[in-house]
Formats: sequence, C-alpha cells, structure tokens
Amino acid sequence: MLIGITMGDASGVGPEIILRAYRQGEIPAESVVFGDVSVLEYCSERLGYNLKLRRAEHARDVVPGSLNVLDFELLSRNETTPGQISRASGKAARQYVVSATRAALAREIDAIVTLPMNKEATRLTDPEFIGHTELIASLCRVPRVTMMLTLDHLATTYLTTHLSLQEAIRAVKKERIVELIQTTAATVARFVESPRIAVAGLNPHAGENGMFGQEEKTEIRPAVEAARELGLCVEGPFPPDTVFHLALRQKRYDAVVCMYHDQGHIALKLFDFEGGVNVTLGLPIIRTSVDHGTAFDIAYKGVASIRSFVAALRYAAKLHQGSEG
Repeated sequence: MLIGITMGDASGVGPEIILRAYRQGEIPAESVVFGDVSVLEYCSERLGYNLKLRRAEHARDVVPGSLNVLDFELLSRNETTPGQISRASGKAARQYVVSATRAALAREIDAIVTLPMNKEATRLTDPEFIGHTELIASLCRVPRVTMMLTLDHLATTYLTTHLSLQEAIRAVKKERIVELIQTTAATVARFVESPRIAVAGLNPHAGENGMFGQEEKTEIRPAVEAARELGLCVEGPFPPDTVFHLALRQKRYDAVVCMYHDQGHIALKLFDFEGGVNVTLGLPIIRTSVDHGTAFDIAYKGVASIRSFVAALRYAAKLHQGSEG
C-alpha cells in the first residue's frame, strides 16, 4: 500500500510532525510526501535532526524506508515563516492537496493522509476555500461527503459539520439521517462485525417527548426505525448528554451518529484530544487527516504531538485493507 502524505501549511506544525514521525519509525515504509524539500530541510536543521531526504521523481518513485518527498519547489527556505500567515505557504498547501487527490484518483497512490492547512492563508489566493474536505470533494466531483471522527474504539459521524446552529437544525431530516446511519454502519463494518450504532438527539433530553422540540419525534426517531427495518443494529435517539457515556464508558456502541459538529467533537476531544482521526466518507478515494490545526504558536519547536498523525496513517491502512477484504 502506498500512502500519499500532504505536508500542510509550511508555517505550521505539518513539516515538524512528518520529520518527528519519520525519526520515530512511525511513517510506513511505502509512503511519499507531497511537499517542499527546502521546507523540510529547513525544519530539520532548526530542530537539530539533520535528516536525509530523498527526492521522488513521481508519486510511485518510492524507496521503502526512506523519507520520500515529491518536491514541488514552490517554497524556498527564505519564504518559510514559522508561526506566521503566509500567502505563499497557503497557496502551496492547496497545491499539495490537489496533486495528491489527483494521484489517488489516478490510482497512483492508495490513500491520502493530510496534515493541516491554514484557512486564512489559503484564502489569500483562493477566496472560495472552505477547507480540506470541501476541496477534495470538489476534485472528486462528489456533491456530499460525511465527516467521521474516530478513536481506536469509537467512531462519530455528523449530519452537519461547518454550518451555523440554525442551519444545522434545519438540516435534521429523516432521509439524510437514514443515509448517514447506513454510511456509518457500512464503514465501521469493515472492522467490527454487526456494528452497534447509537443516534444522538438534537434537543435537551432528546426532546422529552416533544416538550423541548419536535425533531426527535418527526425526523430522528422515524429515521432510526427505518434503519432498523433495513436490518441495522441502531438505537436512539438518546439524550446528547448521556449518549457518550453509554458509548465510551459502558462500551455499548461502536459509533455515534451526531446531529451537528460540536455535539461529537466536544466529547471525543475531551476523552482523547491528541488521538482523534478525521476520516472523509463518501469519496471514491481513501482520505484520513489529523484532527488538529496548524498550531502556529508551537510550530518548529519540536513539541507538536504526532499521535493524531500516526493514528491517521494507521486508519488509512485499515480502510485500505478493509476495502480489499
């Protein structure tokens, strides 16, 4: 399996994470970095690593065990500005992702693992840029994708992500919830036989039989019942303030379907802030990502955690193995 790793914004922690993971033997033997050699060399020198990098001629030009880099030559070391918004690094980070996505679509690589971009920096040259996921989805010509945030023992999926709460509430519809339950079950079933799915409610106490909102009665519970009729092991809607206790503490569920972004993110990041993996479902390619940002405040200081990156690499491999099995 060949994994393509995008370097992320050169001003952030992406380059450092790649170098530290490689030093610790955590990068798979067959992998290639989509990035800039000059940036990685500069970061390596600043951190005192002085690692030897290998320039790859194309995505499949990989020497197992080496730190293979497909060098875009977009940034020089003089243009590398750790901890600062940079028009050049934002533009370069976008190009790494575009090229890696196209390589995955062409089956030149088997999966993409992305390191963080800075939205503000990238929007200086692409004002329409929203995020990694939306960019990759547009390149894959997929109208709608789903985010899954996962730890080793629990996955969460989201009916909505980057929407205001008002918009997220309007998006709570039976048909979409049924589709998300099916997608969640199909993905988790690659690793767990007959996955157990919990569905979170939208309102406090899951609406308390309509006292605090009607969405559970009119949309969410009918969706759960419809999913059960399809043969899926799904229960809910559960009060949002208890569903994660059932899943994480009592281990009664393998996945939780959430109605909006923070409903799941708050719980999982509190449980394990550094170990989460962001997975994009609904793409024709495998894409996983770290679950953190560019962290400009600690860039090039040698202190950024590599746990989420290592977990993202391993999860990409699991997805690839599951798709072949």
